Amino acid sequence: MAIHYQCRHCQLDLGKIEEQTLTSTQLGFDHLNDVERKEMLHYDGNGNIHVKVICEDCQEALNRNPDLHQLESFIQ
Repeated sequence: MAIHYQCRHCQLDLGKIEEQTLTSTQLGFDHLNDVERKEMLHYDGNGNIHVKVICEDCQEALNRNPDLHQLESFIQ
């Protein structure tokens, strides 16, 4: 099992954790409510977890242009 982190807007691969013994509490997933879990966490057939987050560049763009929050993907 691996945990893959990817930007939800630009699809940039931000990192991967290969640790087999991490719990959802150690990863902070226990702080997510059901809606956030559904939006952010995706499981593939191999048991890998794909976590949708926001990279620094996209966060900076959102800070400069708050109207972009309405869009799922704004990086062309």
